[in-house]
Amino acid sequence: MQQGEARILERQLIKRFGSLSEEIRQRLAQARPEQLAVWSERLLDGRRWVRFSRVTEA
Repeated sequence: MQQGEARILERQLIKRFGSLSEEIRQRLAQARPEQLAVWSERLLDGRRWVRFSRVTEA
């Protein structure tokens, strides 16, 4: 299920911001379900890639 959650978030990010770096793809693939949930919620609030990319640093 975790892979599916990461893949859905990846697709949403691509649709909203365009292509993703390999670093971001790796972070998504390695993230725990709890972190994926936080990022998914923040994606809804983020208007720009810079804002979202900052939250993935944690």
